[in-house]
Amino acid sequence: MAGAAHLVLAQGVVHLDPEPATFEAMLEGWARQQRARFLDYESTIRPRLSAVKRLAEFSNLYPWQWHPQEVEAFIEFLRSRRPNFAVSTARNYQNAIRMFCDYITDERYEWPGICRDRFGRPPMQILHEWNSITHTSEYEGSPGRRPLSYDEVQQLFDAADARVEAIRRRGRKGALAALRDAMMIKTVYAYGLRRQEACGLDLVDMRRNSRAPDYGRFGGVFVRFGKSSKGGPPKRRTVLTVPEMDWVVEVLQQYWEEVRPGFSPGKHPALWVTERRGRISLRRLNDAFSTASQAADLPRELDLHSLRHSYVTHLIEFGYPERFVQDQVGHAYASTTAIYTGVSADYRNRLLERVLKERHGDLWEEPA
Repeated sequence: MAGAAHLVLAQGVVHLDPEPATFEAMLEGWARQQRARFLDYESTIRPRLSAVKRLAEFSNLYPWQWHPQEVEAFIEFLRSRRPNFAVSTARNYQNAIRMFCDYITDERYEWPGICRDRFGRPPMQILHEWNSITHTSEYEGSPGRRPLSYDEVQQLFDAADARVEAIRRRGRKGALAALRDAMMIKTVYAYGLRRQEACGLDLVDMRRNSRAPDYGRFGGVFVRFGKSSKGGPPKRRTVLTVPEMDWVVEVLQQYWEEVRPGFSPGKHPALWVTERRGRISLRRLNDAFSTASQAADLPRELDLHSLRHSYVTHLIEFGYPERFVQDQVGHAYASTTAIYTGVSADYRNRLLERVLKERHGDLWEEPA
């Protein structure tokens, strides 16, 4: 089996320090086991290894010496260091440590026998139902994270555009990059994109829609780097340009014809390129939103992903069926789309008024 002890431990070698050598072999074996499941190293395996290493460093003990009190003290330490320590983050730590303990306590991977022979004790599972976080709610994020209102979206766009004009008036460099940043933010909202999806777009991903020929090459975007699940490849989908967001066609047309050539990208395939002729990074996209958000004086809790929440909410308010919205944003389950939705009180009141009119007809009168 991938990750078995005999595949990562040097045979016939006597280590001067067997404890750290065995621990490193455990980590390498666990990494191999996860790579065999086609899990991504940077986004999945590395953070899990880091969580286990942090517990070992905190406890100053090796895995075969761990008891439940070590992980309990570790989580409490993390909470004391970070007052805003999120429940979801704590669960990620616990899940990583639990899976590591499952791996090293599984006889098929030989670690229990090796630890008994070398150190006189086998490892144990240190997380159980009494010291693990229970998943009781669909959404456990910060209450401050929410969809932007229509006015807030407009404030964000105005602030991003104003930054371009301010740089131009001062005669400083960076106006072209600021204009690109403003257009990126608008595109993220107009198609409800995740960060990786937006940064991964290439020129060839701009798609025509035969049912909307007026939009030209911007009838939709072909997302090739959607969020993967359970070690699978990135999910793909086509996001159609909706009439309520068709202003993005003019934005993308200007970027395509005037702004992007200003970066001299040559044959680089990326849609969004940098001053150094490379693909835009996730961090740069985040910074673009943060700069515009601060200039617009929006609440700090709102982030780039809030634009995706806004897209879902606004499509629902525009009257699109939930299934259409679910397909547009690439959610496997309608319940996930529901979590993203935060319709306004005005929308609910309009919906209520429509139902009342349909039910009571002329007997119902609109409030003064």
